[in-house]
Amino acid sequence: MPAPNEAKPDTGSARERQVRTIFSEIAPRYDLLNHLLSLNIDRTWRRWAVDELDWEREPDGWYLDACAGTFDLSLELCRREGFGGRVMASDFAAPMLLEGKPKVTDTPIFPVCGDTLRLPFPDESFEGAMVAFGVRNLSDLPRGFKEFRRVLKPGGRLVVLEFTEPPNPVLRHLYLFYFRRILPVLGRLVSGHPWAYTYLPESVKEFPDPDGLEQLMRGAAFARTSWRFLSGGVAAIHIGIR
Repeated sequence: MPAPNEAKPDTGSARERQVRTIFSEIAPRYDLLNHLLSLNIDRTWRRWAVDELDWEREPDGWYLDACAGTFDLSLELCRREGFGGRVMASDFAAPMLLEGKPKVTDTPIFPVCGDTLRLPFPDESFEGAMVAFGVRNLSDLPRGFKEFRRVLKPGGRLVVLEFTEPPNPVLRHLYLFYFRRILPVLGRLVSGHPWAYTYLPESVKEFPDPDGLEQLMRGAAFARTSWRFLSGGVAAIHIGIR
């Protein structure tokens, strides 16, 4: 296991092993820390992400929640009035799926242990796809977006919710101070994990800005791409149409 000062994201297969290890080991405290460290704003962000999915176009269809973790995004969709479809919730860290399994009893959510870079689904399987705070962990972003496009039906929408850095200099300074100085300490104290919450700010720092991410989506042949900041630029929602 790496020491805290070795938590900078790796690349390639080493990155995949690192991410799987992190999320497998923090699974028991993942939900608590999500809500605590975001001051509960993450719930609102997920609502906004599902608002952009355009599920009303096919309310009885199949939808993909990739990097699903403990199913919070899947549940947000399934709780919508008028939704009669089903959600395939995929994550390559099995302990995350097991931790969230009690939350999805008697819901149309189907957990699958699968890698987003190698989605275990046929072409054109889903009316829509979504991912929250997961694409920054992919070791090959272009390949990930190509996989999303492959499994979407024509006209299907991909919604990506991800952290970014606020454009306002003052807010950015405060955000980075919290993200780099306070969050790792709180995360380590609550989770008991020595380096997982040092990895988080490092992964955001290494991640493309919203314009760069939009270009990657376009490079994977997504059409009508767009994005918008949330909460002053702490996070952003990206949209692409197959």
